[in-house]
Amino acid sequence: MSVTLTDQDKITLRTAAYGAVSLLAAAGATGSPHKVATQGSIALASATGLVGHVLADRVLPALTASVHLLKRQAPAEADNFRSTVLVAVEAAARAQKGEPGPTMADMTRKITEALDAA
Repeated sequence: MSVTLTDQDKITLRTAAYGAVSLLAAAGATGSPHKVATQGSIALASATGLVGHVLADRVLPALTASVHLLKRQAPAEADNFRSTVLVAVEAAARAQKGEPGPTMADMTRKITEALDAA
């Protein structure tokens, strides 16, 4: 069975899933907000099937689009955005015990390529 979702359907799914995590983080549900947000984001990023695809398929293109947007509207901020995202990615990678594994290294490469595609 093939399911076809409209762009609006995908936006609704993303808003609902990430919004639920954000609401819990804001409420401080089971500890500190950043731990709640982190664990919720990990769970969403681990989703499989149609839902996993819908939740993940926009991030890399959004990074590229963000750099394009900033280059057009605030050129000095394009490099700032890129640097900020890469610092966040590096900080996240360092949070791992030991060296980042191949999956994290590959995702870091994909994120960097998306930022540089603009």
